[in-house]
Amino acid sequence: MRVLIVTRLYPNARDPSFSPFNRQQFAALARRCDVSVVASIPWFPGARLFARWSAAGRLVGVPREERIDGLPVVHPRYLYVPRVHGAAGALYAASLAREVLRRRGRHDVVLGSWAFPDGVGAVALARLLGVPAVIKVHGSDMNVLARTPAIARNLRWALPRARRVVAVSRPLGDVVASFGVPRDRIDVVPNGVDAELFRPRDRAAARAELGHAGDARRWLLYVGRLREDKGVLDLLEAFGRLAERRADVRLALVGDGEARAACERAAGRLGDRVLVAGQRPLEEVPRWMAACDALVLPSWAEGTPNVVLEALACGRRAVATRVGGTPDLIVAPELGELVPPREPALLADALARAADTPYDPAAVARAGARGGWSESAAHLEGSLRAALA
Repeated sequence: MRVLIVTRLYPNARDPSFSPFNRQQFAALARRCDVSVVASIPWFPGARLFARWSAAGRLVGVPREERIDGLPVVHPRYLYVPRVHGAAGALYAASLAREVLRRRGRHDVVLGSWAFPDGVGAVALARLLGVPAVIKVHGSDMNVLARTPAIARNLRWALPRARRVVAVSRPLGDVVASFGVPRDRIDVVPNGVDAELFRPRDRAAARAELGHAGDARRWLLYVGRLREDKGVLDLLEAFGRLAERRADVRLALVGDGEARAACERAAGRLGDRVLVAGQRPLEEVPRWMAACDALVLPSWAEGTPNVVLEALACGRRAVATRVGGTPDLIVAPELGELVPPREPALLADALARAADTPYDPAAVARAGARGGWSESAAHLEGSLRAALA
């Protein structure tokens, strides 16, 4: 089976740590199928001048072609007009049409990863090739973006026209069904975890490797994009409340994004009690997880957050918001605690409990175990083959 993947969510030379879940799943899929990736890059005239504010400007220098984990990846540019939601799917498809039409006869199915505009564009592009389309949805694309009326109209057109829709969690599949997709065409395919990378390790040794030997404080860790809808500002407020009551806690933030300046201001007020580590390579993230006492994910919306799966695989409990598929991961007190989103006071209390709760990392890893990327890719392959049937 020859699979053409169309997505904006893929690493590149300028941002090699972007969307590691797609990178890992599609690399595993490529061991089962013939996979090519069209990883599009947003563009608009003069984008380079706006590099400080726009991803389109920061990604101007991405090469047209790369090989990532052995996969051929091309990076065509698509016309991105900020805040013009109604036409974004059509602009996306039109921008990629030339690249895709060159591939006529070389692919059996098109997979659009991320509902909008990628999934919408994938349906249109698959029609140009005369092959079926499959859309993979992740979380915020359905739980947040789809609340915008113009985007919702696009999705009501595209999702029922996809031969299959792949959701990373059961609650996300329910959202897909509300857009008119028959239940028998929705497949729940959870993401996987790289068990070689994410496994229990010694906490003190991990801190020493990161240059923090001898730090005996309780570490709380956030890993992800530094954005308001990821709850990082709520986390900073909650940690500030906690820091007023006790001095034996530390918050580490691994990632980058538009809220980084706010995070660094908090670090300025609290000194080394807030550590802004910035974006780190995927291979280094397990070290940060091993170094912490608990992971924190205060998102306003999620699909199935891989960072929670990875923390559990590392034997670390998690404090997370009760959104999306997260409750399907933290199913027992030994794995962590769930709190409502956008409630910094309740989050602060949960952080205090997380800092004080003793636990056995090996038991957490066993109880939180999920399948690997090979298993996840096998299920995805099944959905793609069902689209061809």
